Amino acid sequence: MSDDRHPITGQTIGALVDTAPAQCPGPVTLKGRYGRLEKLAARHTASLWTAFAGHDEVWTYITSDGPFANLTEFSALIEKRAAADDPYAYAIIDGAGNAVGYFTLMEIRPQMRVIEVGHVLYSPALQRTPLGTEVQFLLAQYAFETLGYRRYEWKCNALNAASRGAALRYGFVYEGTFRQHLIAKGRNRDNAWFSMLDSEWPERKANFERWLAPENFADGKQKLSLSTLNGATE
Repeated sequence: MSDDRHPITGQTIGALVDTAPAQCPGPVTLKGRYGRLEKLAARHTASLWTAFAGHDEVWTYITSDGPFANLTEFSALIEKRAAADDPYAYAIIDGAGNAVGYFTLMEIRPQMRVIEVGHVLYSPALQRTPLGTEVQFLLAQYAFETLGYRRYEWKCNALNAASRGAALRYGFVYEGTFRQHLIAKGRNRDNAWFSMLDSEWPERKANFERWLAPENFADGKQKLSLSTLNGATE
């Protein structure tokens, strides 16, 4: 997208864009080859607790939630997440029908057509699996192609190397680090910012589809990495 010139002053100004607002997320079910995502609900609590219990490490970089000592405490979080419009939460369901993680669409700004994927909670059962990548593809596709967003964001604790690496692998572009951006669980948090634009989505989509194709796997191992396809560097 190229910039324009002001018709009177000659100053450089931004290109004209469609100002129609995007849609807000809804209770959709998005199905893939390896599983699906669906609106988070109380019925997912027991399965999620089974997946997360005893894995305190998954909560380390979450701003305010976890770890949880028992099902009762965890249930309160799921109830809160399920009821919220922003963040709007989706459960990640594996091929056996078990909830193995959740994530949200958040910081929803339909007028600006900007939205963020956040509160990404992957249990060990979901980490480093094709489903973990597939649901990221499904959610991004939903945000761009159905809801009509033009900017898709990913933000994480700057110390969270795994999250930073995941953002780059999925095709997000690193934009910089906001220093002392948050106080999280009583500690300083610098936030690393990443984004993907609607103009970049067709290429990212093709790379997701190429990576997810059955022919890209042999004996359960990938032949070509998504990082390679997306040229993942920070």
